[in-house]
Amino acid sequence: MVSDYIIEIIGKRITGDIVWSDNIAYSMKKWREIFNVSQSELAKVMGVAPSVINNYEKGRRSPGAKFVKKYVEALLQIDSSRGWSVVRDLMKSLNINPNAIIDIGEFDKPISLDELVDAVKGIILNSIFQIKSLYGFTIIDSINAIQSLSGNEFLQIMGLTSERALIFTKVSIGRSPMVAIRVAPVKPAAVVLHGGKRVDPIAIILAEKEAIPLILSTADNVEEISRNLRRLREKTGS
Repeated sequence: MVSDYIIEIIGKRITGDIVWSDNIAYSMKKWREIFNVSQSELAKVMGVAPSVINNYEKGRRSPGAKFVKKYVEALLQIDSSRGWSVVRDLMKSLNINPNAIIDIGEFDKPISLDELVDAVKGIILNSIFQIKSLYGFTIIDSINAIQSLSGNEFLQIMGLTSERALIFTKVSIGRSPMVAIRVAPVKPAAVVLHGGKRVDPIAIILAEKEAIPLILSTADNVEEISRNLRRLREKTGS
């Protein structure tokens, strides 16, 4: 089983590689071959004729963003039917740690700090902070993150933008996450702690020094937080 957020991360990486390439046609073909998918197999899943795939891969037609997305989604769908063999290899090569990240997402339109607080059933603990628009969220398993994440992998959990909320679960008093953020070169726009009933005063002091809103979530469980944030995501995409 591969988590939805991992599929999303890899899908966006592949799509970005294709769109950013100087030779889009070559890049499309490259990824199809990496997934070991024939043109006819891909065409069947996409619901188009094999000649359509061939024309794009030969550079006779220029694909739009929607076609590229559909192309990549079809590759992932085929890999799913094969047990995610290619995706699992890509996870390793891209240093994606499936144990540390519970969920990750980007908002098509930014949400406000108040919307985040409502979604996580939170209480803001510090009084000195900058209010920023939030363009994404990452829900982190604090214990696994501390045990397994390298410095580069910590940067990776920021997703596509640092203007996001980092939500730490399985937290006792919250000092470790704030110490990690204090020394990190890139800072999130907001930090949410879930799992404890009280927060170390040092964590609050560090949040004030960084001018980052520190929020204590009172949600019953992490699934509720993830569900509420994904609803917000759907709302911003409408």
